Amino acid sequence: MRSADTPFVRSAARTDLDLHLRVNGRSHRIRAEARETLLDVLRERLGLFGTKKGCDHGQCGACTVLVDGRRVLSCLTLAAQAEHGAVTTVEGMVEHPVGRLVQAAFVAEDGLQCGYCTPGQIVSATACILEGAATSDEAIREAMSGNLCRCGAYPNIVAAVRSAAAVVERR
Repeated sequence: MRSADTPFVRSAARTDLDLHLRVNGRSHRIRAEARETLLDVLRERLGLFGTKKGCDHGQCGACTVLVDGRRVLSCLTLAAQAEHGAVTTVEGMVEHPVGRLVQAAFVAEDGLQCGYCTPGQIVSATACILEGAATSDEAIREAMSGNLCRCGAYPNIVAAVRSAAAVVERR
């Protein structure tokens, strides 16, 4: 029996997993805790620092990546959930045909200011275009609403998405 002044210590059982992740076209075998997020694995184990840890609660979108072409918030996604999927981070956008266009449009339209949200914005904008959601400024704003920009570059971000979508549509 424990006394009132003896602290209760629960032993933390650690469950490690051997994972196979495909990130930006490259295979990675890593050992990670079962509870480790995709965001932490990308940043801390794979050295991909483009994906940002903003709120760590899935509210800001700075951690947005693509898994099998779909947007996910990597701070809310366990690394194990992405096993055997194709993960694309902002670093992988240089190889992505639409991602390249989006990056160029962000530069041309000055769709970034401090740059902290920019990686998530670019990944989300790429998905927005691929999903066919870039049909109007209002539709772009709705599709991008999960990505926050504290600097207020929203008009330029919308212009960048519109511009990249127009190039994709002409192809």
